[in-house]
Amino acid sequence: MSIMRTYLDFEKTIAEIEDKITELRELAGDGNEMQIEGNLKQLEKKASGALKELYSSLTPWQKTQVARHPDRPHFFDYAKVLFDDFIPMAGDRKFADDNAIIGGPARFRSRTVMAIGHEKGSTTEARLKHNFGMARPEGYRKAARLMETANRFSLPLISIVDTAGAYPGIGAEQRGQAEAIARCTQTCLNAEVPFVSVIIGEGGSGGAIAIASANTVLMLEHAIYAVASPEASASILWRDAARAKDAADTMKITAQDLLNFGVIDTIVSEPVGGAHRDPMQAVIDTGNAIEAALQSMETRSSDELKKQRQERFIGIGRGL
Repeated sequence: MSIMRTYLDFEKTIAEIEDKITELRELAGDGNEMQIEGNLKQLEKKASGALKELYSSLTPWQKTQVARHPDRPHFFDYAKVLFDDFIPMAGDRKFADDNAIIGGPARFRSRTVMAIGHEKGSTTEARLKHNFGMARPEGYRKAARLMETANRFSLPLISIVDTAGAYPGIGAEQRGQAEAIARCTQTCLNAEVPFVSVIIGEGGSGGAIAIASANTVLMLEHAIYAVASPEASASILWRDAARAKDAADTMKITAQDLLNFGVIDTIVSEPVGGAHRDPMQAVIDTGNAIEAALQSMETRSSDELKKQRQERFIGIGRGL
């Protein structure tokens, strides 16, 4: 059975080669295996080489497209593989539940942890349910409640970030969106337990940092992390959202740039062609990076964890 892939604009050459491979495989099923085996191997080698070369030199705008790929694994994909006995907890105890942010206690390998993350949804129905990962105030208040619960029971925190930003609707503003994000960020900084965050796709503005102010911040190789989306930045700078590519090129939003600036701590390598090409491997590699980060914090006291986290974020941008 052939795999149905969604190709990005810059992957046209790869798409053409893989279409030919699919055609040859279908012909092989008609009893012509010996005749086309050589051609098939040659094309597969060509496709693999072209994919590796392409993804070794992506531009910031191309990385933005990869970070938003519809087949990229989301929070539930990570939770299914990395967490055992995951129990989602609902509600902020003030207004309502928000399905854009999911969280609850779980077993991560040998530890009981508190897992929190944005969920974008993988189908049309799911995307609407989870509001495309854009949380409202109640989502951030729920996240803060779960962080406080983690503190109470000494549970390490793991956050999985993937959002274009907090929901900008009128209702969200009326219910205190800015205050909810600020208080959630403050709760992150005041946590007295080990805290690891990983940006798996988009890390957009305060909507991301509200659950990403951790001791250790990991970032997937082709993810992006920025104060605003390239489209929003282009609208602000040039009053033209169509210049998003220009904005992406100047904003320093890639994992490689942010590692140099000290905004993140570790880049998690993705399978060749991006996490959407091999979601299981991407999830496993991310889990290994989270495990290593948690192990590095095992001997730190609660005061040390809190101080290190606060100094880390206060110090971002100094000396640049």
